[in-house]
Amino acid sequence: MCGIAGFLDPSGFNADEAATLARRMATAIAHRGPDDEGVWVDGDAGVALAHRRLSILDLSPAGHQPMHSRSGRYVIVYNGEIYNHHDLKAEVERAGKGESLWVGHSDTEVLLAAVELWGLELTLRKLVGMFAFGLWDRTTRTLSLVRDRMGEKPLYYGWQGGVFLFGSELKALKPHPAFIGEVDRTALALQLQYCYVPAPRSIYKGIRKLLPGTALIIGCPHPELPAPRPYWSLGSVIADGIANPVPDDDAGALRQLETLLADAVGRQMESDVPLGAFLSGGIDSSAIVALMQSQATRPVKTFTVGFREHGYDEAGYAAAVAGHLGTEHTELYVQAKDALDIVPRLPELYDEPFADASQIPTALIARLTRNHVTVALSGDGGDELFGGYTRYLAARSILAGAASVPAPLRRLAGAALAAFPDTMLAVAGRSLRIADAGEKVRKFADAVSARDAMDLYCRLVTTWTDPVAILQHTDESLPADTFSSFDPLLHDAEQRMMACDALSYLPDDILVKVDRASMGAGLETRAPFLDHRVVEFAWRLPLEMKIRSGQGKWLLRQVLYNRVPKALLDRPKAGFRVPIGSWLCGPLQDWAESLLDAGRLQGEGFLRPQPIRELWEQHRSGKHSSSNQLWAVLMFQAWLEQEKSL
Repeated sequence: MCGIAGFLDPSGFNADEAATLARRMATAIAHRGPDDEGVWVDGDAGVALAHRRLSILDLSPAGHQPMHSRSGRYVIVYNGEIYNHHDLKAEVERAGKGESLWVGHSDTEVLLAAVELWGLELTLRKLVGMFAFGLWDRTTRTLSLVRDRMGEKPLYYGWQGGVFLFGSELKALKPHPAFIGEVDRTALALQLQYCYVPAPRSIYKGIRKLLPGTALIIGCPHPELPAPRPYWSLGSVIADGIANPVPDDDAGALRQLETLLADAVGRQMESDVPLGAFLSGGIDSSAIVALMQSQATRPVKTFTVGFREHGYDEAGYAAAVAGHLGTEHTELYVQAKDALDIVPRLPELYDEPFADASQIPTALIARLTRNHVTVALSGDGGDELFGGYTRYLAARSILAGAASVPAPLRRLAGAALAAFPDTMLAVAGRSLRIADAGEKVRKFADAVSARDAMDLYCRLVTTWTDPVAILQHTDESLPADTFSSFDPLLHDAEQRMMACDALSYLPDDILVKVDRASMGAGLETRAPFLDHRVVEFAWRLPLEMKIRSGQGKWLLRQVLYNRVPKALLDRPKAGFRVPIGSWLCGPLQDWAESLLDAGRLQGEGFLRPQPIRELWEQHRSGKHSSSNQLWAVLMFQAWLEQEKSL
């Protein structure tokens, strides 16, 4: 796992000065690769490539980057892991191209040899892994930027002042003098709406995220910026899977899933450095750890975090699963002080406004894990692929109930529910061990007014329903809802929601959260569920194999029940949440008040003070908890504060 950066300047440059500048760009993301650094420039072509290395495979100097292909035609800066690199290496050798004399045993070297043999497009189809890389072709003078199929590894790019910049994180672009850094107010509105900036936008005008499964190729000396070209499409996979489901055979599907997952886990366990896994005690992480332990020769190292507050702690469940599987388990209990310590670092860690509050425990568990291992496997992707989120389970009953009640009555009932003060709902929540009861009731109150499945989905995933209304000095309007016209093949509300999550929420929220938190600690994370072969199989499963008898992840549960007793696993899904609402009224209150000061908001020129102050006062008084909306604002404010200090 590494960090990459570079630039293309059609006007040319002094090679020594460009090398210094490229090194500064790489240094800005040194946390992604603390073990080594490298720079390569071609002054005549106007290209500079920089790399920071976290050594995972081939710890020797043979793995140094930027790396040249054997012929010298290609130069690459690469971030990721190719899990089938041994297979590819053997295939290259069988082709008789003299590649038996390898310099080292890194997957980067194999990737370059494959590109020389088959070309970029065919090579990409053969890869199994997670990656983002920049590839310079010295013959055609073209730069190719590529991102993995599911978007596990990040890559930003864009023209700024006549120079093309790219990097693993936004902070890698900022040292270049051409970088402008103007806030995109539409991106800000989207961040307030969803708590993240959906791809391909970034928080900066002119800088974009490369979409998963695509390659962007630009040329010299007159480069243009064409649309990224897909080499794999999740949308097409979803459509093909729905049209060509697996046979209606539970036992056969179970065997196929076990085989695919076991292979994915086994491939991702390869490492030349210590390896472990995150374990929450839920279905996804428990399945990954169980499959790891079945293939390991010693106890797998597992890690979890817990909370003392009611309704948030799953550490006990994780410990029970770890005990049954016989792992070497470590847990960390998070206190409010831990949150206070990590919160000031969040804007630097995430680079753009990002407001999924589980970023806090994710960053903490990454730090904890890095003290023991350098690589950790996770269960990310299981919910989106196998139907795990609560909204999937609730969708059908909400829509069925709504269909039997006239819209005006539904709106009236929703308004009545939303009017209940949180002080009353909190008492009921504590007795039922439900965290954030007030916010959940209001979310449900809004959901009952949904017109259809996509309207319901948007209401459930939206934080600020009208974010433009709280922006200053703007006539911006949000882009058309990308979910409302989703593929008509998806007749079931649950399938539509899962597709939307897999296409946006997973790469733009979940994977961003994990990547920045882990790489900020110098930890590589791997997600076996996101092996594209598993993804393609999951979308061929009928809905009945995912959600059955009101329970999600049915088929995945059967894989796990063969290894872990049901009694340790069957419980309501809790998720990786934190008591951010109570923290904002306690140890984080002064920090929040400073960022939400009315004069400050007015002067900065982005957010309107009145609606934000009203929400803040309601939250502090206990009338209505609005932690998610406030956290979205606070994360922008904290990010903006850091921007002004640079």
